[in-house]
Order: sequence, then structure tokens, then C-alpha cells
Amino acid sequence: SFYTRRCITEDLSWSLVTVPHLTELCLQHIAHNFEKNPILNYLLPEHQKKVVDKLSTSLPLTVTANIVSHEDYWKRRCMERWQVCDVSNYGDSWKRMFFERHLENILKFFIPNTTDPEQVLELIPLCKGYVRKLEIDQFLPPLRVDRKEESNDLSDTEDDAEISEVYTHHYDLKELITSLPHLEELHLTYGVKSCGMNFEWSLFNFTELDCSNLAPAVKMCHNLKVFKLTRSKVDDDKIKLLARNLQHHPCLLELDLSHNLIRDHGAQALGKLISRSKLETLDLCNNQICHLGAQALAHGLAESSTLTSLNLRLNFVEDKGGVAIGHALLTNSSLKSLHLGSNNLSEPTAAVFSKVLAQNTTLTSINFSCNHLGLDGGKHLLEGLASNKTLTELDLRHAEVEQETDFLIHEIVWANREAVRTGSLQHPATEPA
Repeated sequence: SFYTRRCITEDLSWSLVTVPHLTELCLQHIAHNFEKNPILNYLLPEHQKKVVDKLSTSLPLTVTANIVSHEDYWKRRCMERWQVCDVSNYGDSWKRMFFERHLENILKFFIPNTTDPEQVLELIPLCKGYVRKLEIDQFLPPLRVDRKEESNDLSDTEDDAEISEVYTHHYDLKELITSLPHLEELHLTYGVKSCGMNFEWSLFNFTELDCSNLAPAVKMCHNLKVFKLTRSKVDDDKIKLLARNLQHHPCLLELDLSHNLIRDHGAQALGKLISRSKLETLDLCNNQICHLGAQALAHGLAESSTLTSLNLRLNFVEDKGGVAIGHALLTNSSLKSLHLGSNNLSEPTAAVFSKVLAQNTTLTSINFSCNHLGLDGGKHLLEGLASNKTLTELDLRHAEVEQETDFLIHEIVWANREAVRTGSLQHPATEPA
């Protein structure tokens, strides 16, 4: 017996580690065979966690999408796939981030007539419970097969857009977005991000077919709150169709159409939209709206009870448009923020806004930067501010206002801002009982 004991103590392979518990062995087996038999929901919560921690991130989404809800698993999948992951942009949900970015990625590189549409459609039952926002900043056109010889170099001209219309239809979002019941935000840019030496104007076209597909689809997205269609050369005819479809939308609060080609007729359609919808924010920055369009928007503003923010920066509304908007604000009691920067405005607009500042108690922010208000225009605004207690921002940079007048205006606006700040500190907003 002494000899036997001695042999055991000298056996270098001998270990005190015990055989794993049967439970652990079972959980390992479940994790290893998860693709064939995903029985996660039959386990106790603590056992579910152990299985999920062992699951591979390369498992098919058809297996994991509607079974695995543990955030740690989706965090692993996100971190392995993308270098930058700010989960706060996705309602602090890693699962939502994964499915939104995964879907966006497929849509950005979808090539009509080449990519199989099933790639997108088969994702719908997997992601429809989690996708709330889609940001698609490029749409690829179909591949050109029998491209005609371009004897004249038209690739850098607008004429090329007409020649290439047939080649530039894009993926039709209709079936997808109308199948996402929780979709609240849709941000679209019809262009190609890295076209390099193959640049053509036609790559940045939101075509008539795109518009006729998208307009009724957005109308059917009943929970959509934010719709952005920017930098896509959207013109009046397309805006009219979009505006008609959005007039009675039950939820839409924000519409961003900045950096497009909207002129007066498009602005007239949007004026009707303002007066007939629940819209709160309208961004028309960097379009081609002149005084007739501004007058139509002013008419809509006079009738609106919901719009709180209007951005008309970088348009051509001039004094006829500025005066009309000012008159609308003598009766409107919803607008809080107005941007009229870079619109070739001068003293007549400032004169009307002097009355607005004396009467209106809703506006908190006005931007008149990069206009020609001049010395008299500045004095008009200063007079209007004499008894104003609500305006907390007035941007007069490069508006040609006299320095002393600008200083006095700044003092009043700063005092208003401080009064609002100290008032909110003394009377913090109380939660409703």
C-alpha cells in the first residue's frame, strides 16, 4: 500500500479539478447545438445567461433575432462588427443598434437589377420589432451594361442627368418601410458617397419614379415622426407630390428638406402642409425659395397652431418675403425659432419685426445673420425689444448693424436669457401627479 500511495503522489497528470456539474455540461451542449435546437426560453433566467454568454456571434440571424434578447450578446456582435458604437444614439439598446445598422448597410450597397431583393425582405420578420430609425446616406443606381459612347464629355454637366434618367432609379423602399411598425425616423440622401473620378450629376438624382414610390410609402408609415430628404436635388414637382401625401399624416412632427432645389411652387405646397398638418419643425435651408414662396409659407404660418421651428437660411426671400413672414408672426402664437440668415433682407423687414418683437410672446430665437439690415434696421429691432421679455437669442452677425446698437440689443437679449434661467431654477418643472 505504501508503494501505491507513492505512485499517485508522483503522477504529474493527476489533478484535483472535479468533473463539471451535469448542469454545466448540459448548458455547454445547448450552446454548442443552439443553431439546430435553440431552446433558450425553456431555461431558468440564470441558465439562459450562461448559454447566451457562450453563443457564437456568427450564428445566423434567423436563429438569434427573435429568441436572444440579452443585450450582452448584441453588444458583442456590435463591437466585433463596428469600430465606433455609441449606443446612446439607439435608445441605449444594443439589439436595436445592430438591426438598424445591419439593415442600413444592406440598403446602402443595394444595386437594383443586381442585388437580390430577398436580401432585404427576408430581414423584415427578424428586425421589424427593433428598427425605429433608418439613416441611408447613399442609394446606388443600377449597373450600366450597354453604356453609349460619350463622344462629348457631359459627365460634369446637368445635361447628363437627362441622358441618364433611365439608369438612375433606386431601390424602392415601399415594401420595407411599410412593414416596420415602430419606424419613427427616416433620413434619406439620394447620392453616391465615394464616386471619385466617376462623378456624374445623375448619381445625385431623386427621380420621378423614386418619388412616386416613396411618397405613398411615407404616408403609410403611421408612426413616422421625423422625415429627412436632403442633398438629393429634390425639385418642385416632387415636393408637391410629397406634400400632398403628408398633409394628413397622423404623427409627422419634423420635416427636413434642406440642400435641395425647392422653388416657389414647392414652397406653396409646403405652406398648405404647414396649415393642415401637425408639423412642428420645417427645415428648408439652402433651397431656391423667393418672395412668392416665402409669402405662401407665411400664409401657412398664420394658420398653423403647431409649427415651432422654421429654417429658411440660404434662400432668396428678400424683403417682400421677410415682411410677409413678419406679418404672420403678429398673429401666430406657436413659432419659437426662426432662421432667416442669408436671404438678402434689409430695413423694411427689420421694421416689421420691430412690431413682432413688441407684440409676440412666443418667439425665443431669431437669426438675421448675413443680411443687410443696416443702421436703421438695427434701431428698429432695438425699439421693438424695449419691452420684450421672451427673446433669448437674436443673431445679428454680419447684418451691418451699428456696433453700439448691437451691444444694446445683446444686453436686452442676455437679460431675458438670464431671467429665464433663474426662473427655471426657482420654479423647476414638476412632474404631473
